[in-house]
Amino acid sequence: MRRLWLLFAQTVTVCLGILFIVATLRPDWLHSAPPPPAPAVAPPLQASFAAAVAQATPSVVNVYTSKHINVPLIPLPADPELERLFRDIPGFSRRKESTNLGSGVIVRGDGYILTNYHVIEAADAIEVALSDGRQTRAELVGADPESDLAVLKIDLPDLRAIGFNGEHQVRTGDVVLAIGNPFGVGQTTTMGIVSALGRNRLGINIYENFIQTDAAINPGNSGGALIDTTGRLVGINTAIYSETGGSLGIGFAIPAQAAHTIMDQIIKTGTVTRGWLGIEPQDITPDLARAFNLKQSDGVIIASVLRNGPAWRAGIRVGDIVLKLNDQTVYDSIGFLNQIAPLPPRETITLTIMREGKKRDLDVQVGTRPRIRKP
Repeated sequence: MRRLWLLFAQTVTVCLGILFIVATLRPDWLHSAPPPPAPAVAPPLQASFAAAVAQATPSVVNVYTSKHINVPLIPLPADPELERLFRDIPGFSRRKESTNLGSGVIVRGDGYILTNYHVIEAADAIEVALSDGRQTRAELVGADPESDLAVLKIDLPDLRAIGFNGEHQVRTGDVVLAIGNPFGVGQTTTMGIVSALGRNRLGINIYENFIQTDAAINPGNSGGALIDTTGRLVGINTAIYSETGGSLGIGFAIPAQAAHTIMDQIIKTGTVTRGWLGIEPQDITPDLARAFNLKQSDGVIIASVLRNGPAWRAGIRVGDIVLKLNDQTVYDSIGFLNQIAPLPPRETITLTIMREGKKRDLDVQVGTRPRIRKP
């Protein structure tokens, strides 16, 4: 047994000696081969909207307008009537040319362009400049001041019409791009998101249903395109909220679907036809709800009725509360006007009203909304 123990001790001593010699002279023998290098990972690609911009840019144009106005030669009091009187008297005024700039969007390959009404309002001449450098005179096909839209027509070959977003649902948070000619510096693209939908009560137009965006929109962008990340038209840039004249990140655009409907009517008839009942609705406030002993805040109260108008002939009177239109709930005055506007004239509708605490249905024949005449 002792002999075996001595043999084991000698073997261990020899092995340790060999290990010491190897570790001293060739330490690399004791390390395993290094692992193969990890495959190189490509850096993530940065998002680019160059394809969308390239798709939409040829369809966005610069719009230049000019008009001649009479300017009084002498300072006048701040009285519009007095200023108009002296302005029209020969010798008391001089003729001056005023220019304006904006943007537009080619919506059809045969030369139809959508822009804002306020861009071309009262213009004596309208000129359009394309992104490829071509310029030409434009003809005013028709306009709709109540939605601030106008349709122009140019006669040039090889025009690229912008694609509409169709039934694609625009959502709050979607990335959008605004293309236009801000301050006349040339065609410019800015990026942002859809900040809100259905904005109204802004006092900009009579019919308001704006897309709000924080994409930078400045003077000169009016009438330009608001597109999605595929280059399709989402809206027509119309207005900004600003205290300085520059962009503060609050811009408004007319939805493309509404603009398309108005454009089709203008191209076909030169004007826009809207339903009209001859009434002035008013929102139901908490005070009015208590005064009329109402349990709900939905509906509108009739503040005035045009004598011999459609609603008057149907028996609607001041103080009636409209609850439904063709079984569709009426929520407020703005929504009620937007429910009436698309109704075709001479169509008969049913209004559910409340009068003296009792509900009743009245049939009303829709009329045609009179055109607004601006001085």
